[in-house]
Amino acid sequence: MEVQVMKNILGANEETAESNKKMFDYAHIYVLNLMGSPGAGKTCLLEKTIRHLKDRVRLAVIEGDLFTDKDAARIEKLGAPVVQINTVGGCHLDAAMVEKAADKLNLEELDLIIVENVGNLVCPAEFAVGEDEKAVVISITEGDDKPSKYPLIFKESAVCLLNKVDLLEHCDFNMEGAKKDIAALHPGMDIIEIYCKKEHGVDAWCDWLVKRVEAKKGGAK
Repeated sequence: MEVQVMKNILGANEETAESNKKMFDYAHIYVLNLMGSPGAGKTCLLEKTIRHLKDRVRLAVIEGDLFTDKDAARIEKLGAPVVQINTVGGCHLDAAMVEKAADKLNLEELDLIIVENVGNLVCPAEFAVGEDEKAVVISITEGDDKPSKYPLIFKESAVCLLNKVDLLEHCDFNMEGAKKDIAALHPGMDIIEIYCKKEHGVDAWCDWLVKRVEAKKGGAK
């Protein structure tokens, strides 16, 4: 019974996600589902991304969190349109939540929507929201075993951002081993080393995003 219920939930979510994708495709908006554990640096990355792309890309954020609007407030200060979703304890965003949030945005005025999912390395990877691609952020402080412990999120993501690389010498983190595990799970996956506080790697990340935005505007995926 529980298996069937889960299949029904995933099936209903997939239908709404496909509808969302068609809506975003029609508007030629590239949508990225940004995932990662709590404290990985997702919101800091968004702040740097907005600052770097504000004159190049029309960007909005759909901000997922359990209860507060603290992260959305940080985004709003930078002048980017932002819609808060509170899951009230739910471990991920789903397509219906994103559908309602998108109704609050003027899609005609956007090129890029980044959906910051709830901090979690498991559930967000299982639920599509209508995105073009997924991205996963992990920090050096989390340990190099995360790819092997949470394989699905790496298999599902188009890019992995290894954050807080400035702390590498202070942490027991095997960079080569982590990259090898990621490559084994998702051959050819893009990996970008970043340190958001000092904006190391942010240019490479923003270039990665802009290429996809431009492709979407040109009618490609």
